Amino acid sequence: MIELDNVVAGYEQLAITPSLCGTIASGSLTAIVGINGCGKSTLLKTLAGFIPPVSGKVHWPAGRPVIGWLAQRHALESQFPLTVQDVVSQGAWPKVSLLRSLKGETRRKISAALERVGLSSLRNEPIESLSGGQFQRMLFARVLVQQAPLVMLDEPFTGIDEATTQVLMDVILEMYRDGQTILAVLHDNQRVARHFPETLLLASQHAHWGETSDVLTAFDTARRA
Repeated sequence: MIELDNVVAGYEQLAITPSLCGTIASGSLTAIVGINGCGKSTLLKTLAGFIPPVSGKVHWPAGRPVIGWLAQRHALESQFPLTVQDVVSQGAWPKVSLLRSLKGETRRKISAALERVGLSSLRNEPIESLSGGQFQRMLFARVLVQQAPLVMLDEPFTGIDEATTQVLMDVILEMYRDGQTILAVLHDNQRVARHFPETLLLASQHAHWGETSDVLTAFDTARRA
């Protein structure tokens, strides 16, 4: 789905990541890990097209798909006068004109997504009233409605409780089983080892990319050396 040809991610021509070559296959589930400041979120934004690479090329052999994007929690505004259902329904906007009301199958998808993340009873609540975990569940519901072939998640579990984390991890695995390609920036290597077949580990001078067990073993070996 995505080919990286000597891609270096950074800002204003300042390189942050090492040069990366490889392929993110369609239907894969990949974690991006590494210490703080190694460029994980910057790389994800580069792959999403929000910022250009410092050098190298990002290729889309089959064409650039619709991307389901979930930003870091602190980057999101919660003061807009919107309800939970308003936000979740945004996932249908690429397929539904903003001038038309949501009907039929679209409404059923929104209701199903709200139920899946446990927010059916809060659908008419203003988003400013939500807890951190509820807010993140709402954003996952929006991604579910979107049904994008490629989903990018930037630190989706930061600052939320373990029960919510487990619900949302199950949602990620369901999307993966349904054939969606998932890229997620994560900090919990134990969770990565349990659930993610592929891992891209960023370090200051190099990267490890491949099967998760091999990548995390290489990381542990280097850290003990």
